[in-house]
Amino acid sequence: MRIHDIYEAPFIQEMCEVTKNLWRNGWDERNGGNISYMLDEAEVCLYLDLDHVIKEKDLDFEVKELAGKIFLVSASGSYFKNICKNPAKNLAIVKISDDGKRFKVLWGLEDGGVPTSELASHLKCHAVRLAHDPDHRVILHCHSIAISAMTFIHDLDEKKFTRSLWEMITECLVVFPDGVSVLPWMVAGTVELGLASAEKMHDSRVVIWPHHGIMGAGQSMDDAFGLVETVEKAADIYMRVVQVPGGFRQKITSDQLWDLADQFGVAPKAGILEERSR
Repeated sequence: MRIHDIYEAPFIQEMCEVTKNLWRNGWDERNGGNISYMLDEAEVCLYLDLDHVIKEKDLDFEVKELAGKIFLVSASGSYFKNICKNPAKNLAIVKISDDGKRFKVLWGLEDGGVPTSELASHLKCHAVRLAHDPDHRVILHCHSIAISAMTFIHDLDEKKFTRSLWEMITECLVVFPDGVSVLPWMVAGTVELGLASAEKMHDSRVVIWPHHGIMGAGQSMDDAFGLVETVEKAADIYMRVVQVPGGFRQKITSDQLWDLADQFGVAPKAGILEERSR
């Protein structure tokens, strides 16, 4: 089978485009943020010899659910603004071993780097989301500005946080009817954060890390980016309104949100909206 130029691979081009947009939005300063994209082996083999392993390393945890899966991931310390300039330095394609205890580097990390420090969070979240949605593919973490700001002034109760976001833009309930999950502050890059994030991913595709950022899951790059983009915009509107003297005069009501759910055929996460008044 002919091996094509990997720089022409759709998954490399998608990764470059998304990381560039994340940086342009100010959500991935310096080497902040990380992203992982589960790839189809049949597509990857058009660009790589899957039997050629550059190096192999142990994971700090087991992910038997992901045995044999292939991921395109950002490198630890990579600057998103530089990924398009040098994908082979700032990205890696890794394959999880058959026992789920190791990963094999098939491409990338040309300067001897390692995958993202949040690999634990990503892999654990991938495993959970795949169990809920076989079409799941992407985990995206970034330092979105308004969401981080909102965690400093809003009650961190996830039901209240979700309700506030749903009230900001009519489409929010449609885009994330499963709401958002909110963790307590935790040290970044730890297995503990990965496990806690994955547990939250059972109930929501969005996990907010207070004073840090957001993690979103999607079936594609566009899906994951659009999800985070919508949550971030709602938070931005919230932050703008609370700075106005007098604050909110009105919001989208529970009855209106129920009407919206009926119109678009979505089921709001239980326990967030009051019962209909009519």
